[in-house]
Amino acid sequence: MAQSDTPDIIYTKVDEAPELASASFLPIIRRFTAPAGIEVGTRDISLAGRIIATFPENLTEDQRQSDDLAWLGELVKTPEANVIKLPNISASTPQLVAAIKELQGKGYALPDYPEEPKADAEKAIRARYDTIKGSAVNPVLREGNSDRRAAKAVKNFAQANPHSMGTWDASSKTKVSSMPGNDFYANEVSATITAAQAGTARIEFEGADGAVTVLKEAWPLEEGTIADATFMSASALSSFLAEAIEDTKSDGTMFSLHMKATMMKVSDPIIFGHAVKAWLGPVWETHGAAIKAAGGSPNSGLADVLAAIDTMDNAAEIRAEIDALERPSMYMVDSDKGITNLHVPSDVIIDASMPAVIRAGGKGWDETGAKGDTNCVIPDRCYATVYDETINFFKANGALDVTTAGAVANVGLMAQKAEEYGSHPTTFEAPGTGTMRIVLANGETLHAHSVEAGDIWRSCTVKKAPIENWIELAMDRQRLTGSEAIFWLDANRAHDAQLIDYVKAALQAAGVADKFAIMAPREATAQTLKTITAGKDSIAITGNVLRDYLTDLFPILELGTSAKMLSIVKLMQGGGLFETGAGGSAPKHVQQLHGENHLRWDSMGEFCALGESLNFLADARGNAKAGVLGAAAEAATQGILDDNRSPSRKAGQPDNRHSHYWFARYWAEALAAQSDDADLAAEFAPLAKALAEGEAAILAELSEGSGAAADTGGYFHNDDAKTAQVMRPSATLNAIIG
Repeated sequence: MAQSDTPDIIYTKVDEAPELASASFLPIIRRFTAPAGIEVGTRDISLAGRIIATFPENLTEDQRQSDDLAWLGELVKTPEANVIKLPNISASTPQLVAAIKELQGKGYALPDYPEEPKADAEKAIRARYDTIKGSAVNPVLREGNSDRRAAKAVKNFAQANPHSMGTWDASSKTKVSSMPGNDFYANEVSATITAAQAGTARIEFEGADGAVTVLKEAWPLEEGTIADATFMSASALSSFLAEAIEDTKSDGTMFSLHMKATMMKVSDPIIFGHAVKAWLGPVWETHGAAIKAAGGSPNSGLADVLAAIDTMDNAAEIRAEIDALERPSMYMVDSDKGITNLHVPSDVIIDASMPAVIRAGGKGWDETGAKGDTNCVIPDRCYATVYDETINFFKANGALDVTTAGAVANVGLMAQKAEEYGSHPTTFEAPGTGTMRIVLANGETLHAHSVEAGDIWRSCTVKKAPIENWIELAMDRQRLTGSEAIFWLDANRAHDAQLIDYVKAALQAAGVADKFAIMAPREATAQTLKTITAGKDSIAITGNVLRDYLTDLFPILELGTSAKMLSIVKLMQGGGLFETGAGGSAPKHVQQLHGENHLRWDSMGEFCALGESLNFLADARGNAKAGVLGAAAEAATQGILDDNRSPSRKAGQPDNRHSHYWFARYWAEALAAQSDDADLAAEFAPLAKALAEGEAAILAELSEGSGAAADTGGYFHNDDAKTAQVMRPSATLNAIIG
């Protein structure tokens, strides 16, 4: 991919609130970068866009679009890459099905998603759709490791303007419950591939009758790769969930399940389905087969099961049996609408839901909308200890003081589909009693497990080059900051023990072993909380899943949100990927826009990423004007914070569109005032003047229609013209920006 073929900056087209915000912000970016000769292109990695690109043969010529994710996957392997990546939907099955239906309703002749495919044609359709589900985007784009932290200005603002925090006390009954054994943690085995073992491996299942089924073939394992295998016992999981429900009832708390059914798109929906079946208990035992025959899948959530029940002749009878169950209160996603924790797998995502509970003082909301303590059920122990220790810490010490708390940065190992988030093609539900094994190219069996029908078996890998790059990035970050630096690795976990060997050798070779600690996640959590409570900073150096979890947990506690984090991915071939923050609350933001014409999405992540992208362009391409634009963008970001121009939560108050006006104005004023580039100063002086003089008219026009319904022409696939009308309502601003 030649540099001349690639725009200077790629701004991704995504989903939900971030994409709506782009309709307002992207025209501003293009207006400001054009005088510097910077081309800003877009590529569509939205859920709808990926669906459309997957089935071109079903569509008209006008409906077809390119596979932009594949294009970007090649770009990020080149030095030319400069990508601003907004949060996209990591689709669960219900989200995928909803997006398909919306597109079908707009005339796209897409096939239905086969929940239980039988014929070969259905299996082929299902296989193509399954490539879109879950974490389909991030593993493709993340050809580098993560350097994620709060910008200094953002942290300073959070300390000076503390967000609300719930009250913690030692009497709280909120706790984390996990399986005592036979989970992924207990059953994990791991090895580092040697030269003699490298080559093309396969995964196979040998049944009790001796018949062998190859589940994955032509699977390349390079020398130096850490390869794991593990499984979760389905029977142990079912017993644990039944006990957790009874334990919750005894405690008088509410039941809540916390999973990652979007990113872990094979394993976690199955675990989620077990929880739905455990909750229904005898009702499922009696009617489960009939409910499945009616199209109800517990893996898709309680809502899907209830919808199937309502189509059955004996629906009233089954509903009455469900109502008669003796169950504890349920943690609610939306008590007003009756949406429970078990309704949809993608409604409760652990890295957003657990910090929300912790920030609220260990409280959730029950069916009546009342606050209460909750049993946070996280079946697998691999990372549950982080949340358990956090809850224990705040019970003992009280809530975090936001005004004095230090900051936690993260250096995350995620490049080239590292660890569990790259395990989708190598995760299987055991078809029967037998043995799951990995067989290497030389015929050696690397790992083997005895399993029973329904057990969830997975293998995952991390390659040598990403590991070495991750350790180097950690050493750079510690050297630049002098902060406490901890590798969150558990010597008692098979995978982590292999990583520790890499880490110790690299630190010793660099002569910096004394500047780093290696701690298991529970101990690292306790130490980090102690550090930030004392007002000092810490660097959490973690694997892929903990990177995801911690870059929500600590920012939500420190800043009130993870959307304002600066996320830089230093691509291993020299390019840059600049991520803009989490999108876990984006669905509620869209609902509010459609209902009240108010978008409370905060584009602070986009502001920070834009400045970094421009600075990177200046350094990588020698574009001095890009550097001037980047510095001015940073000044504009500071202005948004200093003057409190971020969106408010309620209709009738300033929202996302207002913050974009202020960013444009501050950006133009900073460019007009700078003396490094006279041409840019002359270009933006009249623009700054027009934006200032138009303030009253612009703000009035942006506020028109607030509180009324807004129509963007869709949810997953908006109408461009309607969206522009909603997101660019100020004729005065549009005339100035163009």
